[in-house]
Amino acid sequence: MPILKSLGSADSKVPRAGTLPRRTSGNPFEEVPGLEEEEAGRLGTLPNGTSCGRRATLEKLAGLATFRLGWNPGRRAGSPGNGQARSFLGRVLTPGIRRSSADFGLLARFQGTRAQGDEEATGDAARRLAFLRLGRGPKPRRASLAERVVPAGEAAPEPPPKVPEPPKMKEPLSVLEILSLIQQRELARADEHILELEAEELASSGGGAPGPPKVEGAGGGRRARDVALLYEALQRELWALVRETLAGPGPGVGAGAGAVAQLGQVLLQEEAADGRRGPGAARKLRARWAEAVARAARERLEAATPGAPGGLAAQLEALRARLLEDMGVVRGRLVPAYPAGLGAFGVYLRGYHGALADWVGAAARRRLPLADRYALLHWHHQVYPREVLGLVDMVALENGELGSLLSPGTVRGLEDECLTDVKAQTGAALLRALQEDEELWGSSEDRPSNLAQDVCELLEEHTERAPCISQGFGERMAHCCLRGLAEFLQSFQQRVERFHENPAVRELPLDTYISRTITLVNCGPPLRALAERLARVGPPESEPAREAAVSALDRVTRLCHRVLVDLLFQELQPHFNKLMRRKWLSSPEALDGIVGTLGAQALALRRMQDEPYQALVAELHRRALVEYVKPLLRGRLRCGSARTRSRVAGRLREDAAQLQRLFRRLESQASWLDAVVPHLAEVLQLEDTPSIQVEVGVLVRDYPDIRQKHVAALLDIRGLRNTAARQEILAVARDLELPEGEALLSPQDRAFFADIPVPRPPCCLSLPLLLCCLPVSGLARPSLARLPRLRPLSPPGPRAQR
Repeated sequence: MPILKSLGSADSKVPRAGTLPRRTSGNPFEEVPGLEEEEAGRLGTLPNGTSCGRRATLEKLAGLATFRLGWNPGRRAGSPGNGQARSFLGRVLTPGIRRSSADFGLLARFQGTRAQGDEEATGDAARRLAFLRLGRGPKPRRASLAERVVPAGEAAPEPPPKVPEPPKMKEPLSVLEILSLIQQRELARADEHILELEAEELASSGGGAPGPPKVEGAGGGRRARDVALLYEALQRELWALVRETLAGPGPGVGAGAGAVAQLGQVLLQEEAADGRRGPGAARKLRARWAEAVARAARERLEAATPGAPGGLAAQLEALRARLLEDMGVVRGRLVPAYPAGLGAFGVYLRGYHGALADWVGAAARRRLPLADRYALLHWHHQVYPREVLGLVDMVALENGELGSLLSPGTVRGLEDECLTDVKAQTGAALLRALQEDEELWGSSEDRPSNLAQDVCELLEEHTERAPCISQGFGERMAHCCLRGLAEFLQSFQQRVERFHENPAVRELPLDTYISRTITLVNCGPPLRALAERLARVGPPESEPAREAAVSALDRVTRLCHRVLVDLLFQELQPHFNKLMRRKWLSSPEALDGIVGTLGAQALALRRMQDEPYQALVAELHRRALVEYVKPLLRGRLRCGSARTRSRVAGRLREDAAQLQRLFRRLESQASWLDAVVPHLAEVLQLEDTPSIQVEVGVLVRDYPDIRQKHVAALLDIRGLRNTAARQEILAVARDLELPEGEALLSPQDRAFFADIPVPRPPCCLSLPLLLCCLPVSGLARPSLARLPRLRPLSPPGPRAQR
């Protein structure tokens, strides 16, 4: 209880507020005369030993215990003085005035000296109040004013209507507070305050609408710097947000969507502000946003490619995966958060397209191997348009379609480099393969050759890959490879010719030599097909190269066929020598030997591919009949009687039928040769002149290369000496035959009678027989019709030979 009394007496010493002298104005910092001396005696001192009169009032109003409004003789040099404190407090407490960044620096310096005294005062006051609350008990409830005025049991009157208070003036935020909003990612609100600060700066400099009144110490230069620094901080956060949202988690993150929405709101606010600023002062934040998107896209793409194993192809695949991943994030999460008017999808797509164009262009400028050039061109022409842009809604782009990743000149340069490398690499590889295969030709070992397969694989690797890039590149590649193939085949032809001309090759076993020749022939069909295919794909100027390639293959095939046919007919020649003799009329031994040998050799020849095999069998068919007819027209037999002519004709028909069956079994397509021997047999057997004339006409029609000398030799064999009959028959041949240079070839473009020489007529022929061998036009000449006497015959001219 004594303690309570002492506290009560101490409490009674504190004067009421109503007893203090009044100030003459509403300024809480105005000095009232006599107030300090009067209150010093009644209120005592504060815990720090100073008077509690005006300091206690400042502490309650502003919480600034360390400021003194008067001159302080004990302050340090450089500490805030009387003028600084009054100016600062005026800016802090005056409503509607923005605190600048310098005010907060000053406040921080004052706060350091204030904190020490406040700690002790706060501790004593807290202990005293806690002790007083324990002694007094709970605070009793006071009756309200309505309970005192209205008697019990009566309804309380309705309260008077509230008078709306005047709107409070919104206090502008300081620079540090705006910076805090930026750091907290409240970007739209921060941008609004920056725009207000910028408007104040324009107003203070006289360049805009009037703003708040200027405050002493707040220069226009400081505000301009504050605005510039705040814009820098805002843009840093905006572009960092662009990077983070691309690299952030997938859809469904609300915080990211909200930040992106604020970014879009800032862009719209700044775009509207640029319209007020004018062209010269526009900040163009929307364009900078597009640049920031492009920078972020470049960083994303560069981060995806380093260290990718597998060369450029693997890096391009990593780029494709990153593009699809990021465009999925843009489409699913970022675009819905942006305002619709910004065209966010087109901005991101163009940013990635530009970053990719820079990456691909840098790769194209490097010295790349052939495989990497192929990969880059294929990715540029096929993968990017189909697998990346093909999945993008191009209608969403505002300014039309995107440009090409590489310029046409760069693409053309890459294609030229590919063609140069292909020509050099394939040329060297083809010659190396030919040299390796040539070493096997003279070997006695029967090893298979893969030359044609290797050549086709070397060229088809490029001719199949280039059209997959672009049609134009495929045509150029086909033309390049066709020229290389033509050069290779010319070299191949020369080496084949040297191989067959080499005498050492004759020392090889016959079967080995034939096998090597068949192998060389088998190289023709696949290489010919490749040349034809390349000519179809290539441009029109590829025709000369195709002709050169086909010509070289034809020469190789004809050479090898001639070698095989010569080898075979060397073996058959003894059998052909037995033909057209008297023993031949009675014995089929000679023809049986021919048929047996040809059938046996057909097994070895059948290893040849179909196309050259058909040509070889057709040549064998033609050559066999030529060798069969040749001894007949040379006059080995003389048919002086009709019986002999009948026996010879019958034998000729039997041999023709047997040869026809043989070559049908060998799958010969030269059916035009089957009728030549039966026609000759008919000419020998027929007796009446008109029938012989008809048969000779059919023979000349079917075989245009027959000449009068062949018909005359045939008439000699049948023993026709009648001059008039001979002239009538030869006249048919003369009328139907064509000149030497214009003779029609057979359907297979092969001659028959042109390869059968006919011996000259003997010099002992009588004049009537000689005259019958001359053309009728020669008889009409007076010099030949009136010969006075026989003279020694000069060597016969061309007409006499016929």
